[in-house]
Amino acid sequence: MTDAAPDTAYARGEAVVRDPTGLHARPAVKLTKLAKGFDARIEIRAGRSDGWINAKSPNSVMKLKVAFGETLSIRASGGCADRAVAALVGLIERDFDG
Repeated sequence: MTDAAPDTAYARGEAVVRDPTGLHARPAVKLTKLAKGFDARIEIRAGRSDGWINAKSPNSVMKLKVAFGETLSIRASGGCADRAVAALVGLIERDFDG
C-alpha cells in the first residue's frame, strides 16, 4: 500500500510478538477482530519492511508470518486512531490474551 497522507496523519505504535509460535491463526483472528471494532484505517507491518497491510484482514495478517521476537508496527488514521493503536499494542503486549 502507498501512503495516502503524510506520516504525521497517522497514530503509530509498536509491539514485540512474544508467543513462541509467532503470530499464528488464533492471535491473527484476535488482532483483526479487535481492529474491526474501530472506525479507523488500521495497517500493520512486520519488522521494518515497507509493506503495510490491512489489519482488518485475517488472511493478510497471517500471510505476514510474524515470528517470535519480531516487532509489529501499527499505524492508524481516522477518528479513533489513537485508541485503536493503543488497543492493538496492548493486545500484542498481553500475548493476545492467550
